[in-house]
Amino acid sequence: MKIAVGSDHAAYSLKKFLLEHLRQKSGIEAVDMGVDTDAVSCDYPDIAFRVGEAVAGRHAEKGLLLCGTGVGMSIAANKIPGVYAAHCHDVETARFSRWHNNSNVLTMGARILSEELAREVLDVWLETDFEGDRHIRRLSKIQDYEHKICPSCTFSEKGKTVIFEHPLVQHKVSIIRDKNTSVKEFRELVQEIAGLMVYEMTRNLPLVKIEVETPLAKTEAYALEGKKLAIVPVLRAGLGMVDGILQLVPNAKVGHIGLYRDPETLLPVEYYCKLPGDISERDILVLDPMLATGGSAAAAISLVKARGGKKVSLVCIIAAPEGVSKVHAEHPDVDIYAAALDSHLNDHGYIVPGLGDAGDRLFGTK
Repeated sequence: MKIAVGSDHAAYSLKKFLLEHLRQKSGIEAVDMGVDTDAVSCDYPDIAFRVGEAVAGRHAEKGLLLCGTGVGMSIAANKIPGVYAAHCHDVETARFSRWHNNSNVLTMGARILSEELAREVLDVWLETDFEGDRHIRRLSKIQDYEHKICPSCTFSEKGKTVIFEHPLVQHKVSIIRDKNTSVKEFRELVQEIAGLMVYEMTRNLPLVKIEVETPLAKTEAYALEGKKLAIVPVLRAGLGMVDGILQLVPNAKVGHIGLYRDPETLLPVEYYCKLPGDISERDILVLDPMLATGGSAAAAISLVKARGGKKVSLVCIIAAPEGVSKVHAEHPDVDIYAAALDSHLNDHGYIVPGLGDAGDRLFGTK
């Protein structure tokens, strides 16, 4: 189990104590997400959002947040859809927060609890399972309301669907939709959109502290912890997204999957699949600009999994509801990231309003 741990300056000492305790437990990976010192005052929402996004994004199974009272961390973390933070000051509160509420983030106050009591509360919280039963119905109502206020974010057993609403992404998507956009500009914009999307997707990559020497002095800095990534475009349109991502993550390995649709069965048929040899150790991004029926994307994901891939996400630019449903039905563990979710498919299987055939527009073969 991976646990994301964070504190503000007021709870830095308690965080160090609990991190040491967690790291002595078998089967638990505790990831320190800040702060790194109690000598400088910090703003607790920054840490709460960092840990909360890691949990909501399923980069960590649970989260632990600490501040002076625990209240501020709880308020901030619970602003994130998919985070259910419980502020606990005793063992019974912790037990029931898991048993009845299925909390996935625990908040505590360093000024309220002793180190020994905080450790006991944490242990009970980690050891208690969700009861389910009638509580599932109640928690589903919370999730339904989250989807109501944030329709672009869903956190459920069928995976997460995220639609990027950043102004730059939406602006560039509007240009590639235009039928008058040239091949050159279309190709450049697809790369830029892919890069912007992955920039957002990787905001919670784990960091490690390193020492660097500037022209003036030595200082502490941060480097990526060494998370291994693989990008796997679905031929041929997926190739248009590769360079935009490699500019940001140049060390990512690249695989390729080729599929065609059988004219009689209309089912995807594999004609090429070449993946990195250590695919099982990598976080994998399957690239397919247009998620229409979802058949090719679902088949590509199946190929990746059959060859050992475990942590798979699908990255597309335009998605249709039919494709999203297809992928989540066949791969409930896969998150889908898209720049736009369009209305529907027409009788020919094209996304409406869409942008036409992405492959033809990328390579000028229309």
